[in-house]
Amino acid sequence: MHRYRILAPASAALAALLTLTAGLANETSRRDFSAAQKKWWSLQPVSRPAVPAVKHSEWGRTPVGAFIASKLEAKGIAPGAPADRVTLLRRATVDLTGLMPTPEETQAFLNDQSPEAFARVVDRLLESKHYGERWARHWLDLARYADSEGFKSDETRPNVWRYRDYVIRAFNDDKPYNRFIQEQIAGDEMFPGNVDALVATGFNRHFPDEYNARNLMQRRQELLNDVTDTVGSVFMGLTYGCARCHDHKFDPILHKDYYRLQSFFASTHSEDTVHLSPESERATHAARLADWESRTAAIRAEMSKITAGPLKTLYQDEFDKYPPEVQDSITAEPGKRTPFQWQMYYQSRILLKFTEADASKKLKGADAKRYAELKRQLAAFDSLKPGELPIAQTMIETGTPATRTHVLRAGAWDAPLEEVQPGFLSILDPSNASIVPPPAAGKTGRRTALARWLTDPSNPLVARVMANRVWHYHFGRGIAGTPSDFGLMGERPTHPELLDYLASRLVENGWSVKKLHREIMLSAPYQQSSQHRAEAARIDPSNKLLWHYNRRRIEGESLRDSMLQVAGMLNTKMYGPGTFPPLPAGVVTRGGWKSTDDQQEAARRSIYIFVRRNTRYPMFEAFDMPDSHESCSRRNTTVTPTQALELMNSELVMDWSRAFAQRVLNDPGLTTDAQVDRAYRLAFSRPATESERTSARQFLERHTPIMEARLAADAGDAGASKVPLPAVIPAGLSKAQAAAMVDLCHTLFNSNEFLTLN
Repeated sequence: MHRYRILAPASAALAALLTLTAGLANETSRRDFSAAQKKWWSLQPVSRPAVPAVKHSEWGRTPVGAFIASKLEAKGIAPGAPADRVTLLRRATVDLTGLMPTPEETQAFLNDQSPEAFARVVDRLLESKHYGERWARHWLDLARYADSEGFKSDETRPNVWRYRDYVIRAFNDDKPYNRFIQEQIAGDEMFPGNVDALVATGFNRHFPDEYNARNLMQRRQELLNDVTDTVGSVFMGLTYGCARCHDHKFDPILHKDYYRLQSFFASTHSEDTVHLSPESERATHAARLADWESRTAAIRAEMSKITAGPLKTLYQDEFDKYPPEVQDSITAEPGKRTPFQWQMYYQSRILLKFTEADASKKLKGADAKRYAELKRQLAAFDSLKPGELPIAQTMIETGTPATRTHVLRAGAWDAPLEEVQPGFLSILDPSNASIVPPPAAGKTGRRTALARWLTDPSNPLVARVMANRVWHYHFGRGIAGTPSDFGLMGERPTHPELLDYLASRLVENGWSVKKLHREIMLSAPYQQSSQHRAEAARIDPSNKLLWHYNRRRIEGESLRDSMLQVAGMLNTKMYGPGTFPPLPAGVVTRGGWKSTDDQQEAARRSIYIFVRRNTRYPMFEAFDMPDSHESCSRRNTTVTPTQALELMNSELVMDWSRAFAQRVLNDPGLTTDAQVDRAYRLAFSRPATESERTSARQFLERHTPIMEARLAADAGDAGASKVPLPAVIPAGLSKAQAAAMVDLCHTLFNSNEFLTLN
């Protein structure tokens, strides 16, 4: 029983349960894998296949095109025709930046008739600062990123946004994907002193957390489960979570394998005050702080004396709510704490940390009056007090020796079986050797070992998974249709040779994601039309062989950004804490939402909008933003009435329509047809057709009298006009004509062509 003392059982019943389960440890012993499991496609070594010869010369020009064309030819399907140039430019621009091409960019591309014109477009987009913002959003879905805790209170994580900024910079800098993984798994161990690497370990900090839970042993286990599940699915494309309670029912993942992976993280804890400043800045800050403390010592000493009693009461009230084993962990001498007790100590800190400001709220009478006076005196020294140094919220090592990890019977935190050491999938590591590197400088080195194994080119999973993800975001469906499940219950790859080719190229090119984009986008399959063909659909109704480009609706974030861009309102400021654009009337948030009054701040790109777990931004929720409580590898694409209502009735969308109309009307001397053309060029990157021009002209002619009547009715009301108008009415144009143009622009925002990537 001695090996279970780290759990400090609170009752005789629990102790008896541990005795019983100790005898069941041999249930987790290694089983033999079947021949089919050993031959499963995703577990085979990645090998670069030969590029097939195909009949279609244009598709055979690149390896990507040749792999796709060979499957089509085998089924008797002709490859699709090329997309028109405007469609192709719009597709590439949305894919890589999440924005629409500007009229100037469109015209420049149409004017460039050289064979390298599209390649230059791709290179320009990959160098755009907006590329990182677009592709970081995909990664944040995987990382279950949010700016709040989740659960009932949904408290704010005030500095977790630094991880979001890290991801944007990483994509913009084309940080090699292997280094990107290493920094997120073990940045603090592998790259000490590197600020980016330290912030990157926040990947494992994004679990939802009920921080005020009292059963810290159970809470710790739930957080470790989240980290284990996420690392398994995001980097390896395997549903590790299914092995939490027993051997995986379908895939070759043992019950033991789950906890061997978890053991890599067993000695970590959340650290929300990691300083990012260099030593020189910290020294300067410390000197200024010491000067302020010296000058205010007498005032602060008296304030501390007044609040000492309430502080003690607050602390004791919280301390008493913990079970005895946690209390022992808190009160133990630092030098005598076990590794497990250190983790209990770190987990309990947040609820036991009270300030004098907290205690001052309990003061009454003379004490309250005197404290307020002292507070005013202290404020006189504010100019001497240094500001806060930048800090990050991360996951770091608790220290050595490592906390023990046990296989858990049925996944129950209080039912441990045999102890396990860090290790990889048994089917990939037949020796079943434990990975226990020698600790150094207070680090266990476990996560370093995991990061190196994940990024070893011989690993059959990691490069395949990432290559498939990139393909998925370009085509709307991965070569393997389940990007985070390469197991038996996932979809098998439609083009396994192509997937291996792309995975090989990713590694060969120094793990460059940008080079992978370029190779995919310069291929004929990416550049083909989305035109439906009945004869091809009869053979391949789901388009798994890619005989046309898949149309798909753009995501809510890209939709909002594009509307702001077309309206001329988009604020392209990058980085920093999340912003809080105003919410529609009636929306209630738990945890708070301090809407900004700064219109410029509210018009920043969607990736910078604060992500509150329990209250997704309404427009994004309507357009299928995933629940950030768990990793999301592919978003749903639904068609619902709330989406239409959001676009038709939202005050925000109407405001953007006003600004859009203002851009159209700001060019003096344009005819109505020219104004319509300008609106179409801004919204759709093309001029209106003759039929569209005629329909728009007729709409404006019919709608203007209606607006005149509404304006006249509003004039008789005491309230403000309800007719949407641009901020400035150009000379020579009536209010009714301007209002009609607003409604036309609003209609374009609501159109399928604006909402859909063709």
